[in-house]
Amino acid sequence: MKKSVTIRYQQLGDAKRFYEILNSPNFTYFPAKPKTIKEEREFLRKNKEWREQKVWFNFTILYGNKIVGAVGVHCELHRPYCGEIGYFVDEAYWGKGIAVKAVQLLEKFAFEELDMVRIEINMLKPNKASARVAEKAGYRKEGIARSKLMLDGEAYDSYVYGKARS
Repeated sequence: MKKSVTIRYQQLGDAKRFYEILNSPNFTYFPAKPKTIKEEREFLRKNKEWREQKVWFNFTILYGNKIVGAVGVHCELHRPYCGEIGYFVDEAYWGKGIAVKAVQLLEKFAFEELDMVRIEINMLKPNKASARVAEKAGYRKEGIARSKLMLDGEAYDSYVYGKARS
């Protein structure tokens, strides 16, 4: 029986698992690397306030009943009808379509519940796996944004993928 991919709002209890995933030495393209589980908990504590302010909506990705990653959408301040999706998945689960499904679930939430009309996904140019996720989720490459993403204190160009609500 194939396991299903679901998403739910993040909880404080997710901190240890996120810390483990994000601190893998193979996680080279994702800028968030919490130094401690406590630091990750502090980040997770802000989620309720961010939702109330309609700034960020962060979800835990479950594969069956196991936490395998996270996905979230950040709402633009002056254009709340536009958002940007970000995601990460435990390397043990790469290549299983989990990130694609999680992006599709979050996109449905963003278009239907948040009334967004446009969503972007940005990734560092060398992150070919993330580009495949965007493409498989139906996003179209729209261009390159110069110095858009920061990693280890350095600005990098990123690919911009986008989708508009139909």
